[in-house]
Amino acid sequence: MKRYLIFAALGPLLGGFLLLFATTYMSGYWTHTDLSEVKKLFVVFAKTLQYSYLFGILPTLMIAAVDDIIFHIKPIRPVFRMLIVGAIAFFAAELLYGSRGPDSGVIQFILFGLVGFVPTTLSSWLAHEAIDAPEPEVEPQRDPIISSE
Repeated sequence: MKRYLIFAALGPLLGGFLLLFATTYMSGYWTHTDLSEVKKLFVVFAKTLQYSYLFGILPTLMIAAVDDIIFHIKPIRPVFRMLIVGAIAFFAAELLYGSRGPDSGVIQFILFGLVGFVPTTLSSWLAHEAIDAPEPEVEPQRDPIISSE
């Protein structure tokens, strides 16, 4: 359950910001940047954060389910699991957000793919650190009544 909470809290937040950044970059907004334009970016991000969660929570939880399924395949190491889930999210986000119009290209492919890759990989890593880490083994307590000494 913690895995899903980590993904649900972090995924739409980072994904929404990266999507906003990717679309502003692709529109040419960052050609002449000053501090007021960066301020506008964060104001728009704050105003649209509710929509990031509204539309981003379901895809994020779907990716969290994939991460949970891959977690139960024991031969797959955590780093490889993070890369698998990140690659799935990369291609899903690019397919969902990337356009096929005249502005499509390598930059657009990478930017919109990172919208899915970064939050998913970071959430998977945090879930690994919070959940998957093995607890230290405790030596069994000897029964004082049945002592052979």
